[in-house]
Amino acid sequence: MRAIVHTEPGAAEVLRLVERPVPEPGAGEVRVRVHASGVNPTDWKARRRGRGDGELAFPEVVPNQDGAGVVDAVGPGVHPRRVGERVWLWEAAWERADGTAQELVVLPERQAVPLPDGASLELGASLGIPALTAHRCLTVARCAPHVLARGALDGRTVLVAGGAGAVGHAAIQLAGWAGARVLATVSSGEKERLAIAAGADHVVNYRSESAVEDVRALAPDGVDVIVEVAPSANAALDAAVVAPGGTVAVYAVEDGDLALGAWPLMLRNVRYEFVLVYTVPSAAKDQAVADVSAAVADGALPVGEEAGLPLHRFPLERTGEAHDAVERGAVGKVLIDLA
Repeated sequence: MRAIVHTEPGAAEVLRLVERPVPEPGAGEVRVRVHASGVNPTDWKARRRGRGDGELAFPEVVPNQDGAGVVDAVGPGVHPRRVGERVWLWEAAWERADGTAQELVVLPERQAVPLPDGASLELGASLGIPALTAHRCLTVARCAPHVLARGALDGRTVLVAGGAGAVGHAAIQLAGWAGARVLATVSSGEKERLAIAAGADHVVNYRSESAVEDVRALAPDGVDVIVEVAPSANAALDAAVVAPGGTVAVYAVEDGDLALGAWPLMLRNVRYEFVLVYTVPSAAKDQAVADVSAAVADGALPVGEEAGLPLHRFPLERTGEAHDAVERGAVGKVLIDLA
C-alpha cells in the first residue's frame, strides 16, 4: 500500500511516498481504508519539531491525526459487522507511529467512529481535532454543561475568536446547534462571509478600532465563553468583553508568554482554561466524540464553501504541499485524497 512517511523531523521535504506492507489489526483494533486524510496545524508542527529534541518518537512516522474511510478488517474482540462501516478517525498519530496519510491504517476501534447516513467522508475527515477541540472549549467553562445537545447552551453568549478557522468554524456550529447566541471575530470581509455561513449571529472585525465597543454593544452584559485562538493578541479585548464569572478557553498560543492584567479579571472571577485536545481525560473525550457524532447526525456540522469551511484537496503524493498550505494559514480545511 502507498503511504507518506518521514524518518527525521524537518521541513515538508522530509516526507516521502513509499510502499508499505498491508497492516493487520490486532485485538480491539480495526483496519480502515482511508478515503481522505485531514491536515491540522499540529500535524506539520509534529513533523517539523519531532518530540522537541531533534528526534522522532518512532523510527518511521506516518503523519496526520484525522481522516475518514471504510473499515475493511477487524481484529479479535471486534464485532465482524463493523466491516464495511463508514467511519471518521481521530488522533490516529497521537503517541503512535501510524497516522492517516496512508491507504490503510490500523487503530483502536473507539477511534473509528461510525459516520451517520448522509454524512460525507469529506465531512468525516474534517472533524477530529477541530470538532473535539471546539467541544472541549464549549464545555470546560464553569457555567457550561459537560454534554452538548440541542438546548444545552440556551441563554448563553459565546464569542469565537478566529471564526473562519477550522476550530472556530466547528465552535460556531456546535455552539449554535446547542442554542447559544454566537459572536465571532475575524480579520476581513471574506472571513466574515465564512463565519456567517457557518452560523454566527454577529461578526466583528477584531482589527477595527471599535472592536471592543462593537462586541459590548452586542453583548452588554458580557460574553459567557470565549473560544480563543490568539490569547496574547486578544488579551485586552477578551478582558473587556468577558462577563463576570465567564471563561476564556484557550486552545492555541502564539510565540512568547501570555501577559494578563490579573486584578480586573479577579474582580469579575474570570477563569482562563487551557485546552489541549490530546490530553483531555478519556471520559470527556468519549463524551465529545458522542456529542460531535450526534451533531453530525443532526446535520449541524456541514463543510464546504457554502457552509463556511472551504475544502482544499491534494493527492497523497503532494502531502508536503498540503502541510505547507496549513502552515501558511490556508483558510478552510486541507484534505488529502486517497480514494
